[in-house]
Amino acid sequence: MWEENVDSEQSTSEVGHKPDYSPVSWQEYFDQMEDVAVGATDSRDVFRIYKAGSDGPLLVLLHGGGHSALSWAVFTTAIASRVICRVLAMDLRGHGDTLVRQSDDFSTQTMSSDVANVIRACYGETPPPIVLIGHGVGGAIAVHTASNTLLPATVGLVAIDVVEGSAMDALHSIQNFLKGRPKSFKSMDHAIEWSVKSGQIRNLESARVSMVGQVKRCEAEEADTLEQPSPVPDMVVERNEEFYDQSYVNDKENAASESVYRWRIDLSKSEKYWDGWFRGTSNLFLSCNLPKLLLLAGIDRLDRDLTIGQMQGKFMMQVLPPCGHAVQEDKPEKVAEAVAAFLLRHKFAEARKETKKSEKEICNEN
Repeated sequence: MWEENVDSEQSTSEVGHKPDYSPVSWQEYFDQMEDVAVGATDSRDVFRIYKAGSDGPLLVLLHGGGHSALSWAVFTTAIASRVICRVLAMDLRGHGDTLVRQSDDFSTQTMSSDVANVIRACYGETPPPIVLIGHGVGGAIAVHTASNTLLPATVGLVAIDVVEGSAMDALHSIQNFLKGRPKSFKSMDHAIEWSVKSGQIRNLESARVSMVGQVKRCEAEEADTLEQPSPVPDMVVERNEEFYDQSYVNDKENAASESVYRWRIDLSKSEKYWDGWFRGTSNLFLSCNLPKLLLLAGIDRLDRDLTIGQMQGKFMMQVLPPCGHAVQEDKPEKVAEAVAAFLLRHKFAEARKETKKSEKEICNEN
């Protein structure tokens, strides 16, 4: 789900000088960007996708709520350096640059059908072997897609920090989190700075590419017609210290004279779907007759059903080093290591020649 992260990390490149919060292009990480149209000619939905690689299994990457396909950018480079694979990361409906007729329909049935429709539009009825990889809400959608056999070519399933028990417990606090974050920013640089300093994304490199998919530029006139921002708390937790610098957050006075950057999606309006995303997900995950990997940001996130399933050896599991909910952004190298080991263990992919030894050692360690 969405959660407020604290104790954000500073990259080593920041030491000794001011960090660079300028945005970075998707082209640094992906080979192609496409807009894929699905549906009847007179009522098509258009999904933004990013692709990399031309051989090996197809890793279909599904982002979490409020994020976009760009949240997988740094991970894509990391996994492609370890194994031979193809990557397709898509902006889910209502997110990023995807444009659909019913942008407020976030049901698991609709969103999992979107995934299947996009893959068919790209690869026809005979796609490469597919490994579904999802984070948060995207993880729940991956589970539903696999459980309903919407993509028969699916050979593996990876869920990242999506656990029914902890997700259901967190539902009551999401609205408070959404109300407490800034509604707009002075610039993209300021949005990136906020994401790092607030701990929403604990990796500056990832924040510089992925925040572009979370906020968009609005002209002053357009911003004025939107809902006015609620008061923004003056305190943001940064590395366990209080800081009161809200200069990067846009206020009413400044909004009248300049462009502002606002969130691409109003997550609060999707509240009626939150319960449906996660209820029953643990048992659906366990019942999928596929090799499965569960990556967690903390062992405390395991619920009863998954704990029993893990003890019975029904899936592989790995708890990553301390990080926030945006696991693949905070620790892209660690996530790539775990996914590569999973792919190699089940012979879904071949190791890059330069990494064969190291990945073999990872498999042996597991």
